[in-house]
Amino acid sequence: MRRQAILVHQVRRPHQAPTAHDFAFVEEPVPEPGPGSALVENVLLSVDPYMRENMDAVWALHTPLEGRTIGRVTASRVPGLREGDLVFHRQGWRTHAVVTPDEVRVLPDVPGVDPASFLGILGGTGLTAYVALTRVAKLQPGEDVFITAAAGGVGTAAGQIARLLGAKRIIGSAGTEEKARRLTEQLGFDAAFSHRAGPVGDLLAAAAPDGVDICVDNVGGEHLAAAIAALREHGRIAWCGAIAQYNATEPPPAPRNLFDLVEKSIRLEGFLVRNHRDVQGELEGFLIPHLRDGRVVDQQTAWDGFDRIVEAFLAMLDGRNTGKAVVRAGAL
Repeated sequence: MRRQAILVHQVRRPHQAPTAHDFAFVEEPVPEPGPGSALVENVLLSVDPYMRENMDAVWALHTPLEGRTIGRVTASRVPGLREGDLVFHRQGWRTHAVVTPDEVRVLPDVPGVDPASFLGILGGTGLTAYVALTRVAKLQPGEDVFITAAAGGVGTAAGQIARLLGAKRIIGSAGTEEKARRLTEQLGFDAAFSHRAGPVGDLLAAAAPDGVDICVDNVGGEHLAAAIAALREHGRIAWCGAIAQYNATEPPPAPRNLFDLVEKSIRLEGFLVRNHRDVQGELEGFLIPHLRDGRVVDQQTAWDGFDRIVEAFLAMLDGRNTGKAVVRAGAL
């Protein structure tokens, strides 16, 4: 019997928080690559917060989903893609994919660097953090930084990158006291708190009584309001995401202190990392030496087995990961 590929479809739109019933595992024959294409077996798959928004309208129902993925070429009918090559591509949520050369990046073999990092701190996760700090917020040495959802993939990357860029103090918010301790004890944050311990504005004021210069915000809502209150004059907010509203049935109201942006000459700028792919080489040149010497850690939480991808996605949305959330479907 011919091998079967497994794909994940979204089968219904979620009402507030998604559940496993919103997805279906579908089997079909492993596809054959045609001329000019190659077959890839996916071995490491990413689950990301942005996917929650895609579930509401972007993803079509009853079709294979998309996501960042590292796979190994198992059959090729195109020059430049050889059997055994590890490639990065976006046909995730499936065990096998047929790709063309313009859809993939053959990953370099970098001594001392785990290829999994190209899905984490050297991938879109790290690029988001790097762009937030260098292109949007334009961090200068000696400035203080507040990072929301700091124990997530972007947050753990942003904290470490901010330190390398010369930040003076780095403060993070997390979902539990345990995660907050990890930030200070393992990832170099100067202060961290669980946002469940009280009003975020009060917790941030206690952690940064003299204020901050920059906020990298992945949450929105109360966190964004707290950041606005804590920012000094000419502060900057690099807005990456809004986890707080992903499951809301109606958009939350804007922060009540929004006019403080005017009074303190604060700049708030949202961005999409896909508009900054030209920075990828710079990111790698900056981080690879620090990954090799251990100064930077690519923090990941992995679920083993492709059949756990929905579980991993829902767990990530529930905050049950530290760093990048990935699914290991095979050996790199």
